[in-house]
Amino acid sequence: MRVKHHSTVGSLVVEADACGLVSRSGTALVPELASRLGLTGRLSEALGHLHRRRPVHAPGAVVVDLATMLIDGGECVSDLGALADQPDLFGRVASHSTASRVLHAIGPAEREALRAARAAARERAWRLGARPQRIVLDFDAHLVEVHSDKEAAAPNRNRGFGFHPLACWLDEGGEALAALLRPGNAGANTAADHVAVLDGALEQLPTEARDRDRDDPIEILARADSAGATHQFAAALRARRVRFSLGYYMKDSAGQAALALPDDAWRPAVDADGQERDGAWVAELTGQVDLSAWPERSRLIVRRERPHPGAQLRFTDVDGLRYQCFLTDQDSEDIVALEVTHRLHARVEDRIAEARELGLARLPFQAFNDNQTWLELILLAQDLLAWLRALILDADGARLAPKRLRHRLLHVAGRLTRSARRRILHLPAAWPWAHQLLAAFARLRALPAPS
Repeated sequence: MRVKHHSTVGSLVVEADACGLVSRSGTALVPELASRLGLTGRLSEALGHLHRRRPVHAPGAVVVDLATMLIDGGECVSDLGALADQPDLFGRVASHSTASRVLHAIGPAEREALRAARAAARERAWRLGARPQRIVLDFDAHLVEVHSDKEAAAPNRNRGFGFHPLACWLDEGGEALAALLRPGNAGANTAADHVAVLDGALEQLPTEARDRDRDDPIEILARADSAGATHQFAAALRARRVRFSLGYYMKDSAGQAALALPDDAWRPAVDADGQERDGAWVAELTGQVDLSAWPERSRLIVRRERPHPGAQLRFTDVDGLRYQCFLTDQDSEDIVALEVTHRLHARVEDRIAEARELGLARLPFQAFNDNQTWLELILLAQDLLAWLRALILDADGARLAPKRLRHRLLHVAGRLTRSARRRILHLPAAWPWAHQLLAAFARLRALPAPS
């Protein structure tokens, strides 16, 4: 029996003779948003001393283009060519060598200036509508593997080799506030590193939230897993008038106290949407465990639940139930709501996954200083993506992870034409998400230019 072969390419004639075509129509939103937030100008002012003469490419524009390249899917400086090859859409983008010179010239002082420019842009973005309803700081560390002998890389606990950055993100919106690049053998529970990242995160907040010395500072909650449950970090949070919700290692005393609780002390746990969660309960252990070493008014809350089917039981699980604790100094009497709030710390894994999609999975330089600058570019890219979602995209677009966002909106092909001194970008009429991109450009044009 003969099988007829169907081919869509066999009769296709391919020619490279079209003019005015662009392949990344939606990506053009990013540098324009940075300009509208005043970020590009501030960066150029802060980094202007890197050049003795007025440069062809302003350093702020180079930094923003590098962050745009990361959002666009680039993994190294040479990937900037995808933007540079489309000057009609992105303007004059620096070459690989020019961008590399700017990046290598950035040191500790310039990174501090970059952070200051990012904080100023955040303040403007919040005024324009990106302010979260509640400020929740999520701390977490993760391992970044490298496959060559990079400066300051070290073996890690998983028998790998690389780095162990610690970072802080805003829960709502996913803005990246601060990060510390550390060797792979850095401890997950190093209190001094948590305090350093905390101070960097607070410096990123707008003035009204950053001022912790006023009589009624804006409430901020810091969340971390058990790696953040150190006396020094908890004391630092209390000194800065920041509430905390920290995972607590289940010690023998806490375990015995949980087992001794009567049945009526347990309340049904609920999901994030407020629905009762089957097979999970919450109780308070504050009066049953010695917490004198922790800040005053600290509370210990325990959760017990049946592990999901297929989960491997631990030796600490009793009667098929798993017990987990967290330490908090929040005042609410609704311990069920407090437990839900703490459990939502798991969303920090999404922030880490996004940072890896924006360049953190691969630190491209041998020098530690340059990889530190690369990390700052990743934070900038994650901020710009968060502000793009909050200010420009609709609700459906704001939920998209970077990979799908590129597929639907950023990497849309288009055709540029000129008429009456205007450039017109023509999008494919049949593209399913063309109306979303048109609406995004309209919202971007509606944003006021910086004064």
